[in-house]
Amino acid sequence: MNFSIVPAHLAVKAMRDNGYKNAAYAIAELMDNAIQAGAKNVELLCAEQTTPLAQRTRRRVHQIAVLDDASGMDKDTLRIALQFGNGTRLEEANQTGIGRFGMGLPASSISQCQKVEVWSWQGGLANAIYTYLDLGEIASQKLTEVPEPIAKAIPKLWKKVGNEWGESGTLVVWSILDRLMWKTAATIIDNSEFVIGRMYRRFLKKDQVRIRMAAFDIDRPENVTVDEWAKPNDPGYLSTGTSTPAPWDERPMFEKWGGEDGYEVTHKIEFRSQQHPVKIRYSVAKEEARQGTNPGSRDYGKHAAKNEGLSVVRAGRELELDDGWADPSEARDRWWGIEVEFPPALDEIFGVTNNKQHAHGLSELAKLDLDNLLKDGRSLGELREQLDDDEDPRAPLIEIAHQIQKTRNVLRRLLRAQTASEDRRDRTRHPDPNSPESRATEITRHRQEEGHEGQSDAGEQLPADQRQSQIEGELTSLGMPAAAAKELAATTVSDGLKYVFAEADLESMAFFSVKQRGGSIIITLNTSHPAFGSLVEVLEKDATGEDDASLRERLTTAAGGLKLVLMAWARYEDEQPDGPRRNQAQETRADWGRLARQFLNKDS
Repeated sequence: MNFSIVPAHLAVKAMRDNGYKNAAYAIAELMDNAIQAGAKNVELLCAEQTTPLAQRTRRRVHQIAVLDDASGMDKDTLRIALQFGNGTRLEEANQTGIGRFGMGLPASSISQCQKVEVWSWQGGLANAIYTYLDLGEIASQKLTEVPEPIAKAIPKLWKKVGNEWGESGTLVVWSILDRLMWKTAATIIDNSEFVIGRMYRRFLKKDQVRIRMAAFDIDRPENVTVDEWAKPNDPGYLSTGTSTPAPWDERPMFEKWGGEDGYEVTHKIEFRSQQHPVKIRYSVAKEEARQGTNPGSRDYGKHAAKNEGLSVVRAGRELELDDGWADPSEARDRWWGIEVEFPPALDEIFGVTNNKQHAHGLSELAKLDLDNLLKDGRSLGELREQLDDDEDPRAPLIEIAHQIQKTRNVLRRLLRAQTASEDRRDRTRHPDPNSPESRATEITRHRQEEGHEGQSDAGEQLPADQRQSQIEGELTSLGMPAAAAKELAATTVSDGLKYVFAEADLESMAFFSVKQRGGSIIITLNTSHPAFGSLVEVLEKDATGEDDASLRERLTTAAGGLKLVLMAWARYEDEQPDGPRRNQAQETRADWGRLARQFLNKDS
């Protein structure tokens, strides 16, 4: 009778549900092994077979192989490679590359198939050795340990379809593919290229490895139906020569955020008496990538939607694209990129799973509202101390998560301003004489005729180019893209408008600011104020997206009404004489904004 703590045949059956998201991630485990062993070429080979089905036939993947030209394995190493939880890199000193857990080859294989066969060679193909795992034999307890490798020639089928047969290398073949989600070779390759291109983008970009993906007919191997090379897939969209659809395949679709110096932020985490760097990189879509009608529906917009989230990179290889940091209801989240990179020494801190698909320690922090936890004067250090006292393993990551959250919110506001700029451009191309700005300008002219003077009025006497320059300079300083600021300033002056609306993240408790530039009054809505999300965004977004014409008209009227109220206050403030009355009006605006924040903030 077997009294093992975990009977092997039952344990292996349970291990089939080991969390691999799909075949692409399982295949990536095999590629990890190849790249770690020094492969310059890796090939994904899909063998299809035509099978009859009623009155027609269908093609289905029959076998999958991964071939590499790495260093190959001797008998002992090959046997260890097929053991669960064993490997050559389990010692901490060896944990510096993309491999680590000793689970990759067997665990990834049985997640997709019932039988995995491995050939490996050193010093030429004639020296190939072979062993295998078969779940059927393990279940019947016929196979109780990894078979001792034997000399065995590589099948002619794989020799015909493989291109890169080095003096050393490894061939892994999956058969009896009972858990494969994708049934055709084209689907497997398409999905694998996107995921694998993203995982190994650094290696592909630097030409450290080439990854070929090919499909063929198992009965006629000369009939190759797919044959292509994986391209880098950069979710930060800062690279060239990528899989991004034209015109952004050969030029970056995003730009670095924070400038060359601020683009990469490095944190230090102390773990086991050593300092380890964690690097965070930010990017945001170029304005031209988001111009035009609904850029998200274009091929490159759809590509960006599939790359939405926080890219978590370990040892140069992406672990996952964590979509917990993005909002599925916010289409603009596809237009920013954030990447966090850490070394394998911090696996325990980040909570890296043994299938190298998830860093749950960091991911859990995405769900925390850190700004709310830091209210009432509580510092980030104090929060860290509390987590340390509670022996919370996430404590060392709290500063990193907080910076990611804050910067992500800034990028969202920047993208919101981009959208507003494009909306303004559209209105410029199709000016509305009945717009709130036009109506407020007309009323202001009447007040001027009645003798009511505003501080801004003197600026109307300046030359047109000087007025435009002042307005443009103010809009640019608020973060509006230069081209949009220039166009809006020109329209304001040429149309004789008194009022200009802008949006920015103001370092103020006020809902909006009022400034006089070039004879006009610039009203800047504070995107960080809760009234912006509760009123401005809701009215403008729903007004443009609502299908019901009657409701759309009411929302548009409400949005215009809000603007008119704000312009009325701006003119009231503009007409106050310098001195106590003017100062009081400005202070009242700030106090009212502070009180409105308290009323609207759900966490107050």
